Amino acid sequence: MFDLNAITGFDWDEGNKAKNWEKHRVDFLECEEVFFNKPLIIGDDSKHSAHERRHFVLGRSNAGRMLYLVITIRKDKVRVISARDQSRKERQVYEQQP
Repeated sequence: MFDLNAITGFDWDEGNKAKNWEKHRVDFLECEEVFFNKPLIIGDDSKHSAHERRHFVLGRSNAGRMLYLVITIRKDKVRVISARDQSRKERQVYEQQP
């Protein structure tokens, strides 16, 4: 895992920004909001980590939208690879957190 307190910002790939909007209508600013709201669940995404370590994030935007993100850490920045609404199963896990 990584130290969330060591993160200084976000590193956005323009292609991923556009893809997340076009496929799932998730704006990059909405993704950033997730990291400032509680609860925030972060886990390893070892299944999809062939070339670099990836993590999944379950969180909530300021508008209350429950999102699932796949991220990687590059130096001290979060790079969002994909973003979508949480599935029913993911929402159940998320809603059980204090």
